Amino acid sequence: MKAWRAVVALSFLLLGGCLVTFKDPIPANEPAPMPLLGDWTRKDEWGELHFLEISRSGSNLYKARTFEGSKDNLDDMDEFGFTVAHHGRRWYLSAGLPKSLGANFAIAGFELTTDNELVVYNLDVERIQQELSQGSLQGQVVEMPEGDGVLVTSPLDSVFAWLDDPANSDVFVEVARYQRASEE
Repeated sequence: MKAWRAVVALSFLLLGGCLVTFKDPIPANEPAPMPLLGDWTRKDEWGELHFLEISRSGSNLYKARTFEGSKDNLDDMDEFGFTVAHHGRRWYLSAGLPKSLGANFAIAGFELTTDNELVVYNLDVERIQQELSQGSLQGQVVEMPEGDGVLVTSPLDSVFAWLDDPANSDVFVEVARYQRASEE
């Protein structure tokens, strides 16, 4: 779960400390696209190298391991499990969060580009808060260590229907872009 904290930390930096969480995880009903599995790399805003390994950990269950600086750096290795779902034209992943972040689930979007990149998207908290106030989604604002977040309590089918609507595409904020790691 620590690795998800790294993504969450990056999200906090980009979104002012806010996070969108969900009561329910994505069920493990669907396999991930095969190109998702394998090794990925990226450089962050400070030029630091990050490695991401994605593998199967069970039937429709996946594991991601992240390393900073070097794949040999086991001190900075984090690992988390996740499930995926494909709705409309988008892929989503779901991972459990630690108690300090409410012990609910985060859902992020991802895409595999034709340029052999893995792009990860978070949900814009302010936009989700707006939808809660308008009644499009159900949930509540929750206090988190880095600022107010949102806990969405709408059923996942309703959430995905809303997310899949092209009119809501601006709810996705890019948080990381990985390239396929070259074979050594």
